[in-house]
Amino acid sequence: MDSWPQGYDRVVYDTIDSTNSEARRRIYTALGPCWILAHEQTAGIGRRGRAWSTQAGNFAATLLQPLNMPLNQAALQSFTAALALRDAFLAVGGKPDDFSLKWPNDVLLKGGKVAGILLETMGKGPSHLCIGIGVNLAHAPSVTALETTATPPKSLIGDAQVHVTAEQFLAVLAVAFDTRQMQFQQGGFDAIRRDWLKHAVKLGEQIIARTISHEIHGRFETVDETGALVLHTDKGLRYITAAEIFFGES
Repeated sequence: MDSWPQGYDRVVYDTIDSTNSEARRRIYTALGPCWILAHEQTAGIGRRGRAWSTQAGNFAATLLQPLNMPLNQAALQSFTAALALRDAFLAVGGKPDDFSLKWPNDVLLKGGKVAGILLETMGKGPSHLCIGIGVNLAHAPSVTALETTATPPKSLIGDAQVHVTAEQFLAVLAVAFDTRQMQFQQGGFDAIRRDWLKHAVKLGEQIIARTISHEIHGRFETVDETGALVLHTDKGLRYITAAEIFFGES
């Protein structure tokens, strides 16, 4: 757990507003990719602008890196990060069968959400990509604010009996991400996509995709070369680029 990938910087805070906000403050001074870790976040933001705080013992980090690829390729980094997270969970003692991947950017533990990923572009151009990652290492959030059909939260300690500190997990994750990033660079998204699909939850089964204006029911066929979710519906194939995914009767 003491190794660190070459070329990456890191900074650790006890308490901060959010690691993504700190990444934004650093975009014009960072010399290369940098991992930013906070033991506690007071004003974190999740998907669709939802508030997301981080309790001590959990993991909140952002990888700030120069944007050296087209935006459509940058958007696929959520798949790279999801695979790296799964690799890291196994490296710290998790069981392979316990972890699966949920489109577009969640990692599940025994069917419950243990980690999420948020991508943001920043700077002029834009100039940088930030990959925000939250992991329930020690605590799972309350389910009272979740939709009844939402994926229930799980924690690494409570549901996998794996104890690891945030800084230990960062060291493992940074190595795993660097390895998966090299896979992406050498084999393109197709290599990442094939590995991601091996661990995709509900592949071949009925799911529900909720966009801002529609609810689409269908069988999860695959993820295409653009990262879109492909559903087989009663009206044919639907290609979905942004949605919340729910499991239930359809």
